[in-house]
Amino acid sequence: MPSLISGLDHLQIEAPAGCEEAARAFFGVFLGLPELLKPEALRARGGAWFALPDGRQVHVGVTPDFVPREKGHPALRCPDLAAFQAHCDAHGVVYRADAEAGVPRVFLRDPFGNRLEVVEGRHESVVRDVPL
Repeated sequence: MPSLISGLDHLQIEAPAGCEEAARAFFGVFLGLPELLKPEALRARGGAWFALPDGRQVHVGVTPDFVPREKGHPALRCPDLAAFQAHCDAHGVVYRADAEAGVPRVFLRDPFGNRLEVVEGRHESVVRDVPL
C-alpha cells in the first residue's frame, strides 16, 4: 500500500503565554530562523512561527497550563555540530553532547525549558521488515 503521508509540514513547540519575545530571541536571533507571518485568524492566539531552510516550519504555540517537554522533542539538523557548539558557548547556551544514536548530536533547552536536539547530518532510516 502506498503511503498516505508525503512528508512533514511543521512541528509545534509549546510555550507559556507571553512567550513571543523569548521565542524570537531564541529561534529567530540565536538559531537564525526567519519569522513567518502567522495567518490572520491565528494571530490572536499568540506564539510565533519560524521557517526552516528546507521549507518546513517551527510553530511556537501558547499552551494554557504550560509544562516543558522533558522527553519528547524536535530534532533539528545542522551541517557542522562543532560550529553549533561554539555558537552555543559564545551565547551561554548550555547543551549536552553525545553520539549514542550513531550520529553526533547535542541536547539543549529552549527558553521555556523544552528539550531540543540538534544533530549533525541525519539519523539513519532503516525500514523494519515485519511480516503482516
